[in-house]
Amino acid sequence: MSNILIIDDEKAIRKTLSEILSYEGYKIEEASDGEEGLKKFKEKAYDVVLCDIKMPKLDGLEFLDKAREANPDVPVIMISGHGTIETAVEAVKKGAYDYISKPPDLNRLLITIRNAKDKTNLVAETKVLKRKVSKVEEMIGESGPIVKIKETIDKVAPTEARILITGDNGVGKELVARWVHEKSSRATGPLIEVNCAAIPSELIESELFGHEKGSFTSAVKQRIGKFEQAHSGTLFLDEIGDMSVNAQAKVLRALQEGKITRVGGDKDINVDVRVIAATNKDLLKEVDEKNFRLDLYHRLSVIIIHVPSLNDRRADIPLLVDKFLTDVCCDYGISKKNIDNSALDALKQHDWSGNIRELRNVVERLVILGGKVITGEDVEMYVLPRK
Repeated sequence: MSNILIIDDEKAIRKTLSEILSYEGYKIEEASDGEEGLKKFKEKAYDVVLCDIKMPKLDGLEFLDKAREANPDVPVIMISGHGTIETAVEAVKKGAYDYISKPPDLNRLLITIRNAKDKTNLVAETKVLKRKVSKVEEMIGESGPIVKIKETIDKVAPTEARILITGDNGVGKELVARWVHEKSSRATGPLIEVNCAAIPSELIESELFGHEKGSFTSAVKQRIGKFEQAHSGTLFLDEIGDMSVNAQAKVLRALQEGKITRVGGDKDINVDVRVIAATNKDLLKEVDEKNFRLDLYHRLSVIIIHVPSLNDRRADIPLLVDKFLTDVCCDYGISKKNIDNSALDALKQHDWSGNIRELRNVVERLVILGGKVITGEDVEMYVLPRK
């Protein structure tokens, strides 16, 4: 059911429009002046707004300006019995979806509302598609650690230096790798990602270097490995600390010589690849425990970028929440929900063991289960652990 906000200082007009639109299946809320209307507009999500022009406290055109600042995607239809051509033109120039004179023609009003709703849906769908086809998501944050990471990326991306990205699970190490690739001279080449923790140790060599037909029982045809796929581009080795020692030796050779050999083959294949690695482990500790090669560590860690946990950058939580609210509401095809300060304060105090990934999931949960305005009570009920 679509939500419509009617803002008009004439009670009879509000009542008439409300009865007509309620009969058509819309959920209606009313405001008697521009200030009340703006307050409701900021607190709740509406699909369409019907707004009078001549009103006390805050007139329709002033409301339109402030509403466009708060949420430009919600269509505002201006209605007035005192309007002129100049007023209509000014309203449309300011961003009004349409202008209807009083008393409104019922058929035109219903068609205009339906078309406005269609526009809202198209805007939401377009945002989803743009986000899906965009190459790299924005790196959100203005805290000191994030600013430092962005500055480091700007410095090292244009070089060929290998990079080791460290940090806990869910902090955004993959996003850092994507931005390094995007800002490098290899941006037009492929970015090939390998999750070393997700590949069994007996298959990791075949995954990285490929194999020849018949090299082992299930090798029914030749396979091109990730190193070859990443030729002239970037190879991102995620969770490098989980790679087997045997595979580490072959990766070291590939980095030293720029050559790989497929499993079961005897031919050297030249590869031009920039390697970016990431791990949530302390690799020097893994070296001490004989689980990771020291020479490979030094090859990979020309530049080290540490991505802090969310608990170490709590100042960025409001920005991240706003981004995730936009994305999640867009994915669900609904108007963006608002969140009040009590909810943000509660989220800032939460222990984010799952980091950015956990925060994104929490925001999605709040969008689904919370009210039109997400409150501290919603956070307490749906996020904080029960005692």
